[in-house]
Amino acid sequence: MPDPDWSHWQARLAPLLRPAGRLYAQAMRCREHAYAAGWLTSWRPPVPCVSVGNIGWGGSGKTPLCQYLLRRAAEHGQRAALLTRGYRAHPPHLPYLVRADSPPDEAGDEPLLLAQSCPEAHVWVDPLRPRAGARAWRTSQPDLYLLDDGFQHLAVKRDIDLVLLRPEDLDSQWDTVLPGGSWREGRRGLRRADGFCIQAPPAQWPRLRAKFIDRLGALQKPLFSFSLTVQGIRHCETGLLRAAPGTPYLLISGVAGPQRVLRTATDTFGPPVRHLCYPDHHQFTAADWETIQRTARDHACPTVLCTPKDAVKLRSLADDSLFAFDLDLAFGPQWLAAAPFSKWLEHRLVQKV
Repeated sequence: MPDPDWSHWQARLAPLLRPAGRLYAQAMRCREHAYAAGWLTSWRPPVPCVSVGNIGWGGSGKTPLCQYLLRRAAEHGQRAALLTRGYRAHPPHLPYLVRADSPPDEAGDEPLLLAQSCPEAHVWVDPLRPRAGARAWRTSQPDLYLLDDGFQHLAVKRDIDLVLLRPEDLDSQWDTVLPGGSWREGRRGLRRADGFCIQAPPAQWPRLRAKFIDRLGALQKPLFSFSLTVQGIRHCETGLLRAAPGTPYLLISGVAGPQRVLRTATDTFGPPVRHLCYPDHHQFTAADWETIQRTARDHACPTVLCTPKDAVKLRSLADDSLFAFDLDLAFGPQWLAAAPFSKWLEHRLVQKV
């Protein structure tokens, strides 16, 4: 995922990079056609498969939505298998079945978070997802497959394509393709989607709905909004839930949208004394934790608060001052869907299968 420095230069060099983006979009259309024509092979899972992906990079809420879907599958008595590339994972073998006690550097932060928070599911890491899917079928015969970050991964056929959008995808980043923008393919690719989701509070919905209708309304595909609400903070060692961190507190984030984390913390608990930002998927070290401890001491912060994704990497390094947000995904307003998201998805799966 590009770092902030690259994004800065990308914006400055946009007039030079965007022609290359148009060429890349054309290449992605040719690739899509090759899969559709059968020139490139794809694996068909033996049971229903739902893809959760996006059009651009980072910060769209794929992991919380996958978590929501895995938990709903478990509530309905379904065995789910999630297939993921495992960004920055270094597994000792492939496919790699992630367990709750897997080392973060082997499993990757997001796969480990899903394995720990959804113990009934099987989370498989493998860049070759057809290989992982076949292994999952041989070993556990799941009732449902989920493709994490699967929209462009056409080597696996899916029954439902869910595409997550960021607000900027409908505005400043609209149809700006790598290397000139953040999109992985051009807007024509969005025709493959069965439905769209966007992480946004209800107050932003009227503006985003109007933007969506203007940009993508002709596709006649539904749009679902969702938000992550803070239920409290959870102690990373004991798992005990607390209502608030108290003041003062130190905030840590190593995610694609640090400003969103800061806004969530500030709106819920008041502003932190300091916010230490690390790159997305940062592999925290003992030296990092020493810096965090020193900063907390210097500012008299008894509580260090981080995201759940960061907690899976910090837990083995930290002391009893570390807490993580306890988050709940809730769906909000929607467009062009007669039923709430969960019912819509169930109905679509029945139709497709």
